[in-house]
Amino acid sequence: MQAPGVVPETAPPSAPSASGTATPATAAPTARSTTANGSVAQTRWGPVQVQVKITGGRIADVLVLQRPSGNSRDEQINSLALPRLRAEVLRAQSPRIDTVSGATFTSAGYIESLQAALDSAHFGR
Repeated sequence: MQAPGVVPETAPPSAPSASGTATPATAAPTARSTTANGSVAQTRWGPVQVQVKITGGRIADVLVLQRPSGNSRDEQINSLALPRLRAEVLRAQSPRIDTVSGATFTSAGYIESLQAALDSAHFGR
């Protein structure tokens, strides 16, 4: 039985070998990928939106599409918080992660947008 979300590649039925006899050709299965954008979460300091990539039934990556950027303090906070949030999601394979201290509003927006993206991709159902 094949794993959920895995779609096998099709291979040619056989390929001739150096001796001229046919040998079966094999192909490794490829993982199905889905990319989904989350909704824009409006936070106290600005919008947060993420995009999630799911490959082979696992969260493969999370990209930030929008983040608060009104001033240098926002940039400083986001440069620390967003990579930590991404790492936590990849580790947990879930939006059930801790918020980053000092970036509570951005963390909440990130989690909200991530949940919407995962719902859109039918992840975890």
